[in-house]
Amino acid sequence: MLQRIQTVYLLLAAIASAGLIFVLHLWVTNNDVVVYAKDNMLFLGLFLASAMLSIVSIFKYKNRKSQFMLGRLNMILNFILLGFFVYQSLNISGETAVSEKGIGMLLPIVSIVFLALANKAIKKDEDLVKSVDRLR
Repeated sequence: MLQRIQTVYLLLAAIASAGLIFVLHLWVTNNDVVVYAKDNMLFLGLFLASAMLSIVSIFKYKNRKSQFMLGRLNMILNFILLGFFVYQSLNISGETAVSEKGIGMLLPIVSIVFLALANKAIKKDEDLVKSVDRLR
């Protein structure tokens, strides 16, 4: 049942995690060097791991409990990524290395929102199946 709404949300989270990191920059240094996620292996790995968890979660539609658990794990991974971005932006005081923050730092928030919507829809499906099983 790939035609459920959580599939759309998980696909949008995967696109935000894997596709937009090559388009949107994370920050600009004082030397006007634009830094993307592909320039730092840690950020690239975390973004791609988040995208892979979303894709794997899409194809776990037969087991809603594991799909829900993978969604939560993916949200935790995105919170860790967001923590790295906050640490990176606050660790450097003043204008020493990071001159301008980019919109790419907000991609984990976008992904978390889509994952929360997907988990809400998964929970709704699970509750519906439980209520039907109760009637049998």
